Amino acid sequence: MTAASRLDSAHQGWRIVRLSAIDSTNEEARRRALAGGAGRLWIVADEQTAGRGRRGRAWISPKGNLHASALMIDPCPPAVAAQIGFVAGVALARAARDVGANEVGLKWPNDLMSCGAKCAGILVEGVGLASGRAACVVGIGVNCAHTPKGLGYATSCLTRVGGQAVSPGELFESLLQRLDEALDAWRAGEAFDRIRAAWLDCAVGLGERIAIQNGAGQREGVFDGIDAAGRLLMRTEHGLDTIEAADLWLLPRSGALPPAVLSASHRPEGRA
Repeated sequence: MTAASRLDSAHQGWRIVRLSAIDSTNEEARRRALAGGAGRLWIVADEQTAGRGRRGRAWISPKGNLHASALMIDPCPPAVAAQIGFVAGVALARAARDVGANEVGLKWPNDLMSCGAKCAGILVEGVGLASGRAACVVGIGVNCAHTPKGLGYATSCLTRVGGQAVSPGELFESLLQRLDEALDAWRAGEAFDRIRAAWLDCAVGLGERIAIQNGAGQREGVFDGIDAAGRLLMRTEHGLDTIEAADLWLLPRSGALPPAVLSASHRPEGRA
């Protein structure tokens, strides 16, 4: 951590630690949780030196983009903890639209898309504490001003109508409010149906052909939505498959599998 950091006073019930640079906002939140820190804490950094995404992939984190992680302690029963990624996705999509980035949507399980390309990702991690309680860290990385290249898939950054870049500070202020709203609506998993409906309203690729890759291999089908637990529903010639976890790609209308599908798991990526 650099010396250039400060703790904001409570804002909408959250404490906010702002850093000029950090290895990873998720890792810093994890360290604070293990040291006995309280929840309802945001870690926000101008840049990360070792940001990460799903499955340990690198997350490129230059100044001008948003790098933030929310720490919560015992936010819900463990059985519904996976729903938090959808809660955060709904909040992020709404926050992006609040600041004028209207052409955004959500791709299962945790990407924000802009004009058909990835512009943000969400990484939710759990941390078991010595007290027997559980911490949840929700990391959110957004390409506000800079778009990483050479990742094996299309990337973009948030821009307003007319091409004006979105400020990470402005986006974070809206995200702070929108996450609280989504958490309240979710009611710690008692009302996931509300979040599921809101997520589907923002979903990209519904009714379109997709490719997925997980431990069962690579398959194609039609994106049919998500179920009451947030699992992917994919329709194939054999019926409706329910997918717990996978990487997903939207396929061209031709149905041809893009080369990136075969290589993306070996490339750096945005937080997702």
